[in-house]
Amino acid sequence: MDQYLNRQYIKNNIYIASIYNLLIVMMLFFLSRVAFYFINQDLFTGLTLNQFITICKGGVMFDISAILYLNLLYLVLQSIPFQFRYNKIYQKTAKYIFLTTNSIGIIANCLDTVYFRYTNRRTTSTVFNEFSNESNMLKIIGEGAFQYWYVTLLGIILLYILFKLYFTPQSKKFKFEKKYIYYIRNTIAFLLVIMFSIFGIRGGIGSYVRPITLSNANKYINKSLEASIVLNTPFCIIRTINNKVFTNPKYFSPEKLKTIYEPIIYPQPIDSFKDLNVVVFILESFSKEFIGELNKNLDNGSYKGYTPFLDSLIREGLTFEYTYSNGRKSIDAMPSVLSSIPMFYEPYFITRYSINEVSGIAGELNKKGYYTSFFHGAPNGSMGFEAFAKVSGFTDYYGKDEYNNDDDYDGTWSIWDEEFLQYFADELTGFKQPFMSAIFTATSHHPFHVPNRYKDVFVEEGTHALHKCVRYTDYSLRKFFEKSAKEDWFKNTLFVITADHTNALTREEYLSNSGGYKVPIVFYHNGSKLKGRIKKIAQQIDIMPTILGYLNYDKPYLAFGHDLLNPNYNEHYAIHYNNQSFQYLSKDYLYEFDGNKITGVFNSLKDTLSEKNLIGDLPEQNKEEEHIKAIIQQYVDRIINNKLTASDK
Repeated sequence: MDQYLNRQYIKNNIYIASIYNLLIVMMLFFLSRVAFYFINQDLFTGLTLNQFITICKGGVMFDISAILYLNLLYLVLQSIPFQFRYNKIYQKTAKYIFLTTNSIGIIANCLDTVYFRYTNRRTTSTVFNEFSNESNMLKIIGEGAFQYWYVTLLGIILLYILFKLYFTPQSKKFKFEKKYIYYIRNTIAFLLVIMFSIFGIRGGIGSYVRPITLSNANKYINKSLEASIVLNTPFCIIRTINNKVFTNPKYFSPEKLKTIYEPIIYPQPIDSFKDLNVVVFILESFSKEFIGELNKNLDNGSYKGYTPFLDSLIREGLTFEYTYSNGRKSIDAMPSVLSSIPMFYEPYFITRYSINEVSGIAGELNKKGYYTSFFHGAPNGSMGFEAFAKVSGFTDYYGKDEYNNDDDYDGTWSIWDEEFLQYFADELTGFKQPFMSAIFTATSHHPFHVPNRYKDVFVEEGTHALHKCVRYTDYSLRKFFEKSAKEDWFKNTLFVITADHTNALTREEYLSNSGGYKVPIVFYHNGSKLKGRIKKIAQQIDIMPTILGYLNYDKPYLAFGHDLLNPNYNEHYAIHYNNQSFQYLSKDYLYEFDGNKITGVFNSLKDTLSEKNLIGDLPEQNKEEEHIKAIIQQYVDRIINNKLTASDK
């Protein structure tokens, strides 16, 4: 056993040596980040030392992820539980692999230090398409290396440090008294290396963690441009490989496009601004199917659903006959509901464009002196919500960390809805008015558990395990409103309730192309005339402009939806990206668009299963196709050219 305690053995332990080498790369990535900032500091005006420290702390997560991506093969070679890994030739091969992959990463960071000045963003995998037809790239790089000699010198110094400090594990083959102990111990170590590498690449541990993407950098910044300091170039390239590259379809000329569809809204309110508080609920997995008040036609009027409280609120509020989400995932909901950005092609959070500045309810109301906040009971950083909340204008984020009581944690996703909604009510009461707050609930999510104290209360709810969770969240919502109704701010507040997406659809009426997007959209303002059920289409991206319209907001803003209460607006529609094509609902018809032309037209009321194609039979088909194309072109053009605010006309 003396060999295990021998200092030289510990120093040359293959695992310690590998960790040491990775830490060297971490240091070099940090130096690259510091150099990136100082060489481009004229572009980052107003950045304080404290903000820069926060950015560097945030950058650690992205560096770890990138370095583990670059060194996966190296780590596997160093940790496979076989003694031949101590062979000299084997270790030389591992060394060359390590130095090659990490040299590429360091060079990429150095190149981007210069290239950033021309693009104002970190390079992504699109660079391979952008320059695929250039035959003189070596000449261009060579000239750049000479022109920006100081960056070239930086790269040489960093590479010298990498090569100089690399530590090769001892090549001696150890003799063990019991060979099986070696294999057991090293097999466990190998599995641990793989497990923690996966955690590091993903950006965290736990089922609530989604693999980090470029948009997570927004959590650490105040201006969208600063995200480039948080990120590193290898991460940006690796995480965008195989991601869809948006290309402008150019259906119309820019002049023609604006005449068909324009997402910049110029409000013309008749009355003065109403400084009402605004509270938006995004309920996890609350399909419209679950709500009795919205399904009075089912089962000859006897269908009750699982939301007795929400039913009562709907009777006192305003909703629409046909209400839709704009996506099918939780990460689609925040951009749609709070920034009026639909999900086209892929979730906005995971696109390479998600570090751009966007319009949002919070950002617009900040201009009117509102305090804005976003609540989500999951561990902070979960799903990328905290990052998007920041980039879309929310002043503060309240998550599991701020709640600070793990006794109420469900063990999988978040704080139980009842406790977190009570916390939400208490915090709202303490806010200075006017305020705008949004909350994303979580309990009605797989694995479909409710607190133990309710396991015998909601156990018989419905035919699916999710139904009891919906019933529990509805109960939690009731308790929130009962508590909040006693506070002074309540009557001066516009509440909006919707869901992120549908789930667990069982009724035939909802098992259709459009049924998969049917969620509630409810507006409630106590004591107001905001009541009834309008027989028109509404979608999540209409929520933001409808709220701003109700408040008589008077500043230009960008939204892909429309004010549902504007008497001059009659073209109600909903649009989804569904199974590699677009689905567009207008009046009584569902149109399928493949990116080039309409391929199907169906009566969405009478032909819910889309069995009878009416293509060519409707005189308005050409007009609707133009509208679909214009929406797509505006979206893509603004996404790829960073024009998602009203200032980017």
